[in-house]
Amino acid sequence: MKIHLTAITETESIRAARDNPCRDLVEQAEILALAEVDEPIQISALCAALSVSERTLRKAFHRIYGLPPCRHLRMLRLKQARRALIATDGHLSTVTEIATCFGFAELGRFSVEYRKVFGESPSQTLHRASTATAHVNHTAHHQDRADLHS
Repeated sequence: MKIHLTAITETESIRAARDNPCRDLVEQAEILALAEVDEPIQISALCAALSVSERTLRKAFHRIYGLPPCRHLRMLRLKQARRALIATDGHLSTVTEIATCFGFAELGRFSVEYRKVFGESPSQTLHRASTATAHVNHTAHHQDRADLHS
């Protein structure tokens, strides 16, 4: 029984040692891809910057996330775009401005993918965020007026 447990422990440690280089490579790729969010993701340029082949990068992403690098990195940017849509704070922003700011050049594709992931269109998210901000501002304005008359 001890031999079996030792073999499992050694196998797990070998696997962990093998995953660390993958995790490091994936983290570096994420940092690079998110550093220039206004540019479309170019896997070949990313591989050149990391000095690895596309196959190596693809295998690392599959090992860590079970997804190809382009898909995972696009999801990260999509989440960032959603945060930006929600955080507009009543500023005049459009879905187009935010989408292109995060490297989504094909707006129709962005909208379809966004709806598939988040269950609403980007314009619905923006409208909801703007409505919530307007309500907060309206309530604060009325509170300020009430304080003046007290």
